[in-house]
Amino acid sequence: MSSIATPPDGSGAAPHWRALEGLYASAPVNALFRSSLEIPGEGLSRIRFEVEPQCFHAAGAAHGTIYFKMLDDAAFYAANTLVTDRFLLTTSFNLHFSAPLHAGPVTAEGRWISGRRRVLVAEAFLLDRDGEEVGRGTGTFMRSRIALSSLAGYAQPTTGDA
Repeated sequence: MSSIATPPDGSGAAPHWRALEGLYASAPVNALFRSSLEIPGEGLSRIRFEVEPQCFHAAGAAHGTIYFKMLDDAAFYAANTLVTDRFLLTTSFNLHFSAPLHAGPVTAEGRWISGRRRVLVAEAFLLDRDGEEVGRGTGTFMRSRIALSSLAGYAQPTTGDA
């Protein structure tokens, strides 16, 4: 087994990305939110999220934990597109809030920045319903000892499935 995180070749990339989307959908925490993950390409992710009033702090806007969840997930999945054998772990994450989020749709866009060995760096930003940026973050992610293939939600289609 190599310790180098190498991107899948063109023919194997899509099944890995679809399996990551399934992994996101299977995480118990995501049952608490109306959200979905899309991986449009290597080093990229997009999470569509519906901010609802139960996510609000006392002043009537989304609590910072919601910003963190969306930004961390988007950056994490962008980075994990480059790692086909191991689950990544967030080792640090910096957040910048630029506007309050109210009820409605939000999109978190993630993009891998650097690193292919043990530590990867990715960034993410949040767009509100009007396409305005309301927050951004940068995270570092480390390869864990957890094999992606050992996780029930990570299931790549077999040959012949499409």
